[in-house]
Amino acid sequence: MMSDVDKVVTEVRESFGKGAARKIRAVGKIPAVIYGHGSEPQHVTLPAHQMGLILRKTNALLNLDIAGKSELVLVKDVQKDPVRQIIEHIDLIVIRKGEKVEVEIPVHVEGEPFSGTQVDQDLHTLRLESEATNIPTSVVVNVDGLTEGAQVLAKDVVLPAGSTLVEEPNALVLSVYALAAAKAEGTEAAE
Repeated sequence: MMSDVDKVVTEVRESFGKGAARKIRAVGKIPAVIYGHGSEPQHVTLPAHQMGLILRKTNALLNLDIAGKSELVLVKDVQKDPVRQIIEHIDLIVIRKGEKVEVEIPVHVEGEPFSGTQVDQDLHTLRLESEATNIPTSVVVNVDGLTEGAQVLAKDVVLPAGSTLVEEPNALVLSVYALAAAKAEGTEAAE
C-alpha cells in the first residue's frame, strides 16, 4: 500500500497561456491546476525536478504547501511533450483523508505457468476504488502451475484490503496458451 505522501512546496501563479507556461518551464517549474471539492480551480507551479522523480510512481499523493497552507492532492493527469518527454502540465485533484478515489493500478504477473505454456497479458492495469491515503502500488496475479486454456478475469484477482473493483468483472486480465513450438512438435509426433 502507498502510505508515503510527498511534500512539495508550490507557488500560486498569476500568469496564464502558452507564453507564460513556457517561461515557467524555462525556470525549472511546471504549471499545474488543482481541482476538486467544489472549490475554484487553483493555478500553481511545481518544481520540475522533484515532480519528475515523484511521477515515476503511479497515483502519486502530494502534500502541497501553498503559501503556508497545506493541501492533500492526487495527481490526476500529466501532459508531456510527445517528442522531448518533458512534463508540460499537471492536473491535481483535492482529496480528503478517508475519501475513496478511482485509480488505475498496475497488474504484476508472478510465477511460472505449466511447462510448455506462455502467459498472454491483456490488461496491464485494473481500475479500483481505494481510500485516497492508502492506494495500492500494484495487484499481483500468480500464474504458478496454470495450464493451457486457463484464464484470469478481473473478478478473480485478489485485491488489496480496502479496495473494490471498478473494472468490468469479466474483463480478461491474462490467459495461458501453449507455445507454438510445442504445438508444432505435437503435430509432428502425431503424424
